[in-house]
Amino acid sequence: MKITLKRTPEQLELIKAMASKNRDTAYAAQVALAEFIGPVVSEVINNAPTISNLFTPLQYNADDNPSLPLDLYYNVFDEDYIQVWSQSVAGGLPTNMVQPTASELKFTTYTLDSAVAFDRKYASRSRLDVIGKTFTRVAQEVLLKQERTSSNLLMTALAEATSGNATYSAKNRNVFRTAAAGVFQLDDINKLITKAKRVNASWSGGTPTGARHGITDLIVSPEVVEQIRSMAYQPMNTRNGATTVSGTGANQTTSTSIPATDAIRNEVWKSSGITEFFGINIQEVLELGVGKRYNDVFDTVAGATDYLQNGSTTTSAVFAGATEQILVGLDRSRDALVRAIAVDSDTGSEFNLVADDQFSIRQQRIGFYGALEEGRMVLDNRALVGLIM
Repeated sequence: MKITLKRTPEQLELIKAMASKNRDTAYAAQVALAEFIGPVVSEVINNAPTISNLFTPLQYNADDNPSLPLDLYYNVFDEDYIQVWSQSVAGGLPTNMVQPTASELKFTTYTLDSAVAFDRKYASRSRLDVIGKTFTRVAQEVLLKQERTSSNLLMTALAEATSGNATYSAKNRNVFRTAAAGVFQLDDINKLITKAKRVNASWSGGTPTGARHGITDLIVSPEVVEQIRSMAYQPMNTRNGATTVSGTGANQTTSTSIPATDAIRNEVWKSSGITEFFGINIQEVLELGVGKRYNDVFDTVAGATDYLQNGSTTTSAVFAGATEQILVGLDRSRDALVRAIAVDSDTGSEFNLVADDQFSIRQQRIGFYGALEEGRMVLDNRALVGLIM
């Protein structure tokens, strides 16, 4: 992610004007640059491939008191009360609110902001690279705050997601373990798709139109992508196949391992930078994996919640973050993850960037302050499924 200012005569003149000894001229130039750059920073934030942008944007006027009619987001056969996850402050502990389906959900919003400053000499010398990196830092800081807020909410909703009415409570959870500990294979993807389809019914509680896949995105660690690449040469079956005998005498060995089909192995082999597999978008994030940030968040919020053991339907155990990692499956065709974002009525921008007036002339600094107001909610955690590997 990088914001670059083009070296045009107009922009050079505007940057130099910010270093003017005339305070009114300098401040007017800062305001003009802020109005120009604000929408650009907003566009950069909204297009960054991050966990934050898994949430569907819902714009509202900055001076409005927004709400959501919950009955439009749930099945007509659902119970009278539903669970909605949200946060009252940025990065705070997600709260599970039990709401009637016929109610209007009034949600809490919060402000994510950033303030930066640079030496006035860079403006007088027309250092557009410094100015560009300054606004890149603004976008990065807001994105980082959005990531922390989004991961807390997403992992909490996933850890507590349940569906079905099986006698054994762990079978009702949307998260279960892979068939083999520490191994991700085709059988796990297959079972995850089936799980998602079962919990992700249509608005009437029946079969959705268009034969919906159940999962559109799978968010995984680099280690999981490594195992997907290994499907090009590793055995994939979970049942015993025909016995193959090789070697003679003391060197004779038998095997029931069966590889994936040639078409699948060739496809994996040719696309080492995998972005889609089995019709599912593969999103690789460095914050997932054993000992990584999002994995630790899931470990914390899962607490004493038990999930089915590897390949079992009768035994369960709590998530062990020191040795296990979580994979997150998501159906983005449903409006389950919502990000309400305030829009400035004057500029139409989601991100408001203004000239920072905290510096005196003696400090020889030029500053900018930017902020956005948003609120995040998980309206329906049936769109979330997970695998523990």
